[in-house]
Amino acid sequence: MSTFQTGMAPMRSMGDDSDVEEEALVADYKEQVQYEDLDDLDTSNSLAHQPDDLQARLTQAAQPLEFSAPLEAKFQSYDAYCSLFHFILNSEGPVDLEPPSYYWAWDVIDEFIYQFNSFSTYRARIARQGNSEDIQMLRENPNTWGCYSVLNVLYSLIQRSQITEQLAAMKRNEDPMAVAGQYGSKNLYRMLGYFSIIGLLRIHCLLGDFSLALKTLDDIELNKKAMFARVMAAHFTTYYYVGFSYMMMRRYGDAIRMFSHILVYVSRTKNFQKNAQYDSITKKNEQMYALIAICVAFHPTRLDDTIHTALREKYGDQLLKLQKGGPDSLPIFEELFRTACPKFISPVPPDFDHPEANVDPIEHHLSVFMDEVKTNMWSPTVKSYLRLYTTMDLKKLAGFLDVKPEDLRSLLLVNKQRTKQLRWTDHALLEGELVNVNDLDYALQGVSYCSSRTGVFVAKL
Repeated sequence: MSTFQTGMAPMRSMGDDSDVEEEALVADYKEQVQYEDLDDLDTSNSLAHQPDDLQARLTQAAQPLEFSAPLEAKFQSYDAYCSLFHFILNSEGPVDLEPPSYYWAWDVIDEFIYQFNSFSTYRARIARQGNSEDIQMLRENPNTWGCYSVLNVLYSLIQRSQITEQLAAMKRNEDPMAVAGQYGSKNLYRMLGYFSIIGLLRIHCLLGDFSLALKTLDDIELNKKAMFARVMAAHFTTYYYVGFSYMMMRRYGDAIRMFSHILVYVSRTKNFQKNAQYDSITKKNEQMYALIAICVAFHPTRLDDTIHTALREKYGDQLLKLQKGGPDSLPIFEELFRTACPKFISPVPPDFDHPEANVDPIEHHLSVFMDEVKTNMWSPTVKSYLRLYTTMDLKKLAGFLDVKPEDLRSLLLVNKQRTKQLRWTDHALLEGELVNVNDLDYALQGVSYCSSRTGVFVAKL
């Protein structure tokens, strides 16, 4: 058994290759990782000396903090993480300790980001209320759980472990140990570095930089043999944030592929167990069904029978309204987005002196999303009319829709542009092949002319 597997046996989807092939792949992933010093991490409580029981510290770092923990506990947890990461990254030479288990590395990165996310959300809520006893403490410690410090930790772990160099070497069929360095040869650094890449995907998505979120995965291959896929929660997290990033970038076909992959995986996994992460995974599962409902409304496509059946059971009437479009669909889009979106955060501390000036990140991204929905809400109705005519006057179509002709013209031009989307193949996630995603095409006279397999539609201006 690979030394990566010191915990419970990993879960597999039914279509996975043999154990021998999977073990060989994981063994390859073992040989990866490098870095630079963590110069700017808050080290006021750093481990300048090795603690009495560092192994116990490692174990404790993966333990979840109570959601209702007081502010003092949140501060103490931040100091403890700073101390641990500072010791791991800035000791003279690599720390010669074996991680408690293979799954420990994911748990540490996951809990670290979760506490950062929950602290940022809590701080923003206190700032909006403007009358809490905690405000003074938050004012005095603006850098605690700061965005820069958290990102610095993750990037430093990636650099120290040289994981990106090793993954790139593996893609070239080269020996990853040639670029691993003294730190990259240690399981402790290799595991933390690898899962820090997934952590960056998550944080950049939480901050609303969806392009950068996808860019962070350039060196990780999205397939069932990838190392993250051996940890159920990491598998879920990766596909959720990749799919959501694609959705916000209007690449709905790719988003559906990502959500479908993980939803089918769960539905077909026989040994899915109710472990400590079961509730979190179940919630993400429900969120992805809501997101795939949104994407299918924008980009009708055939789904796996299992997903299609579950979607009809969960969102039967709502799904019909989404696909029909029009004003009645707007509150449903908003409800599903609120239910399924990440808990977005702001990269900067809130303004406690002027609470009204603070923008709620979730409301901001909802507004951006709803602008896209409003732009596309007439698309299904327009298609139904265009299928009946080869030529139609713009004013006549505007009358059917009860909108102004100039507004309809803008909507038609935008929808025309939306008929072309990038479709991811097997390279970097931001890349892809430009394809036509509709079976119906149209042209505005004097603007463009396009034909499709269903005919030509011209709107006279």
